[in-house]
Amino acid sequence: MDGAMGLRVLLYGYLVSILALQARPAPGLARGRSKGSEKRQAVDTTVDGVFIRSLKVNCKVTSRFAHYVITSQVVNSADEAREVAFDVEIPKTAFISDFAITADGNAFIGDIKDKVKAWKQYRKAAISGENAGLVRASGRNMEQFTIHITIGPQSKATFQLTYEEVLKRRLTQYDIAIKVKPKQLVHHFEIDVDIFEPQGISKLDTQTTFLTKELAAQTIKKSISDKQGRVLFRPTVGQQQSCPTCPTSLLNGVFKVTYDVNRDKLCDLLVANNYFAHFFAPQNLTNMSKNLVFVIDISGSMEGQKVRQTKEALLKILGDMRPEDYFDLVLFGSQVQSWQGSLVQASEANLKAAQDFVRRFSLAGATNLNGGLLRGIEILNKAQGSPAGASNQASILIMLTDGEPTEGVTDRSQILKNVREAIQGRFPLYNLGFGHDLDFNFLEVMSSENNGWAQRIYEDHDATQQLQGFYNQVSSPLLVDVELQYPQDSVLALTQHRHKQYYDGSEIVVAGRIADHKLGNFKADVQARGEGQEFRTTCLVDEEKMKKLLQERGHMLENHVERLWAYLTIQELLAKRMKAEGEERANLSSQILKMSLDYQFVTPLTSMTIRGMADQDGLEPTIDKTTEDSQPLEMLGPRRTFVLSATQPSPTRTSPNFQKLPNQVTGVDTDPHFIIHVPQKEDALCFNINEEPGVILSLVHDPDTGFSVNGQLVGNEARSPGQHEGTYFGRLGIANPATDFQLEVTPQNITLNPGLGGPVFSWRDQAALRQDGVVVTVNKKRSLVVSLDNGATFEVVLHHVWKGSTVHRDFLGFYVLDSRRMSARTHGLLGQFFHPLDFEVSDLHPGSDPIKSDATMLVKSRRLTVTRGLQKDYSKDPRHGAEVSCWFVHNNGAGLIDGVHTDYIVPAIF
Repeated sequence: MDGAMGLRVLLYGYLVSILALQARPAPGLARGRSKGSEKRQAVDTTVDGVFIRSLKVNCKVTSRFAHYVITSQVVNSADEAREVAFDVEIPKTAFISDFAITADGNAFIGDIKDKVKAWKQYRKAAISGENAGLVRASGRNMEQFTIHITIGPQSKATFQLTYEEVLKRRLTQYDIAIKVKPKQLVHHFEIDVDIFEPQGISKLDTQTTFLTKELAAQTIKKSISDKQGRVLFRPTVGQQQSCPTCPTSLLNGVFKVTYDVNRDKLCDLLVANNYFAHFFAPQNLTNMSKNLVFVIDISGSMEGQKVRQTKEALLKILGDMRPEDYFDLVLFGSQVQSWQGSLVQASEANLKAAQDFVRRFSLAGATNLNGGLLRGIEILNKAQGSPAGASNQASILIMLTDGEPTEGVTDRSQILKNVREAIQGRFPLYNLGFGHDLDFNFLEVMSSENNGWAQRIYEDHDATQQLQGFYNQVSSPLLVDVELQYPQDSVLALTQHRHKQYYDGSEIVVAGRIADHKLGNFKADVQARGEGQEFRTTCLVDEEKMKKLLQERGHMLENHVERLWAYLTIQELLAKRMKAEGEERANLSSQILKMSLDYQFVTPLTSMTIRGMADQDGLEPTIDKTTEDSQPLEMLGPRRTFVLSATQPSPTRTSPNFQKLPNQVTGVDTDPHFIIHVPQKEDALCFNINEEPGVILSLVHDPDTGFSVNGQLVGNEARSPGQHEGTYFGRLGIANPATDFQLEVTPQNITLNPGLGGPVFSWRDQAALRQDGVVVTVNKKRSLVVSLDNGATFEVVLHHVWKGSTVHRDFLGFYVLDSRRMSARTHGLLGQFFHPLDFEVSDLHPGSDPIKSDATMLVKSRRLTVTRGLQKDYSKDPRHGAEVSCWFVHNNGAGLIDGVHTDYIVPAIF
C-alpha cells in the first residue's frame, strides 16, 4: 500500500499553531520494529518506526506584515502502517491562507470558501448521530489544530501550513512568537526569520523558554544590516536531546524573536501598487498626566486566588503611579462603593491610603456591573468638566470582572446603551475579563464602542503579571484625540484613522488605497493634543526612497502592503460586525466574506476544506477560524475519522461500507475529454464526445429533484485546413427547477437567473451568492464552485487562451467534487457514473500507437478494446492541470455509456 492510500485524518480542532509530530501505531495494527533504510543519527530518532525527516518554519516580515510557512515531512520506515499527529499553534490574531498535505506525490489542497458549507457538514453529522465537533482553542494567545493521518509502510507525508498577521507594537517592540514542540528528535529542524523594515532595524533579539544561554549561543545566529535582519535557529539532533544519552527532545516551548525599527521620523509612509501603509509612533514626547479609575468586581465569585491576585496587581500599579496622576477606586458587588468618590492626586499619602483600602476590602454579594461602571464614569466626567488641572489630562477607565451582571440592571443591551451614553466618546474603557465563566463577547463590544479593548485574564499563577502587563501598555499616554488625515479625493477604503489615545511604546497603523493618478497629491496630516500643547505634523511620500525599496524587495513589498491593508480592513469589519444587528450586520458579513475570499484568508466567515479528503459520508475535513465572539460549539462526540485518499485503499483496509462508495467523477474538459475516476479500482476511464459546435449535451440530470447541468459545445475559431474539428464547452446551464434557480456560465460572464434579469458577474469578480440552498462562489483562481444543500458540489474552471496555444478561444471545464447526495436515478454523460461501476482489464498488448498499450475491458457485460493514455485533470490546479492515466474508450464511449452518445443531446441549455 503506497503512502497516498489508507491515510486517515482525525480532525478535532480549529487550525491553529504548534509544531508537533507524534507517532503511534495505527488502530488495529500491530507494533513492529523499524526496518527502514533511512540513515540514522547517533541517537535513534524513530518512534515506532516513524521519524520526522524535517520540520521547518519560515517567517518573512515586510513592514510589520508577517508571512509564515510551516513545512514538516514525516517518514514511516516500518513494515506496518503508522498513525502520526501534526499539531500547529498560530496566534489568534493570524489568518490561515493555505494548507496542504502531500503523500507520495498526491497533493490534498485546502480550498477557502463560505463557512456555511462547513456548518452544514457538522450539522449533518450531528443529526445522523455520528461523531463530529469543532473544538474551541484553549491557549492564551494561540489556537491549536491537530490532524492525525495513518501512513502506509515505507511511505512519507508532508504538511505545509501558511498563515499571516500584522505585527502589533507593544512596549517598544514587535514580537514574533513560534511555539515549538516536536515531541521527538528531528533530523532537520529549522526556524528562519527574515525581517525587512524600510525604516531600518534598531534592535533584534531572541528569547526561548527551553534553551540554556550556552546552547542558545551555539544554535541561534542573528544578523542586522540596515533594513534587514535575520534569525536562524538550526539545532543538530544532538543539540535537541534533553540529555547526552536521551532519545527525548528538549524543544518544548516558545521561540520568540523581538525587534524594533528606527524612529528618527515622526511618521513613515510606505506606498506600493496604489496601496499605502502609514506608521505613526513619535518618540521623545512628554508623558501626559492621567485620570485613572479602576472599577473592580468584588462579588462572591472572586473569592480565593482571583481576589488575591487582583489585590497584588492593584498594589503594584498604585506603587508605580506618578505624582502628577489623579485616581480613584470603585468596588461593586451587590452594592457599589468608591474609595473617595472623586479623583485625588497620586501623592505619597494618598497612594498609601489607597493601598490600605485595597488590602482591607472584602467580597460581598452579587454583580452590579452597571452600577459600578456608571459610578466610575461619573467620577471621570466630573473631573473632565472641572476647571482644575485634572480636566486637561488623559482619562482612562479600567474594569475588572469575572462574571455576568446579576444585580441592578442585568439586560446587556441596556447596559451597553447606558455606558455608551454616559461616556459619549470622552475617554477609553478597557475591560479585563477574569477566567472563562463570563460573557467575553459582551465585554469586547462594550470596550469597542468606547474606544478601548477587552483582554482576558487567565486564571493561572501569573494572573498578577497579566494585569500588570496590561496596565503597562496604557500607563504612559503621550497624545489624545489623534487624527490622521488624508486628501479626500486621493484616498479610498481607509482603515481606522482616529484614535482616542496614543501610548508610549505602541504604534498607530493606517492603510488604504490611493485613487488612480492621485499619488502626486498624497500626504498625511496628523493632529492631536499632547501634554500642554497641540501636536501637528505632515508626512510626505519619499518617491526616491520608494523606488529604491521596490528594487530591493520587489513584488513581495507590493503584495505585502496590499495584504496588510486587507488584513487590517477585515479585522476592523469583524469588530464592527460584533456590535451590529440586522441589515447592518448582514452588510458587514457580506463585505468580510468577499474580502476573505479575495485574499484567501480563513476568517470567522470562511472555512478551508481539504480537497480530495472525505469520509465515507462525503464529509471533508474543515479548518475554521475561531474568535472570542463566536458561539461555543458543543462536542458531538469524540474526534471524527476522515479518509484521505487520492485512490481508495483495498477493501481489507476500509470500512464495511466500502462497496457502497460511489465513483469519484472528475469531470469533463478540453476537447471534450470525460474522465471517470473509479476509486475501487484505483484507476480511471476516459472517453471523448465528438459532436458539432452548437450541440447541447446533458451532463447531469437528477429526475427526483429536477437538478440538471447541460453544456453547449463551441468550435475552435482558428482551425487549419484538414485539422481535427476541436470542440469545447463554451456555455453551461445549471438549474434546479424546484427552487427556480438557474445559473448560466460562459467564458465571459456568470449570470444568476438569466431569464429573470438576475445579476451578472465577470470572472474578474470575487463573489459569494446564496439562493434557496445553493451557494455559488466565484474566486480569483478562475474557477466557480456551486454547492447544494444536499451536499453535492460542482466546479467550473475557466480556460483562457494563452500565447502559443493550439486552441484559439476561451472555454470551460466542469468537475464534480462531491456527488454522494445525488439520487440513485441521476443520469447524464457524467451523472450515470455517480453510481458504482465495475470492470476488468486483461490481455494487455501493443496497440496501433507504438507508445500506447491496448487491452480488453469487460464492463457492463460487454468486451471493449481500450487504450492506455493520459488526460489532463484541472480540478486541483485550474492553471496547469495534472496528468491522469486512464483507459480510453473509443467511439464516443460506446459500450461504456448507457445507450449511444446522441441520446444525451438536449434542445436547450435549461
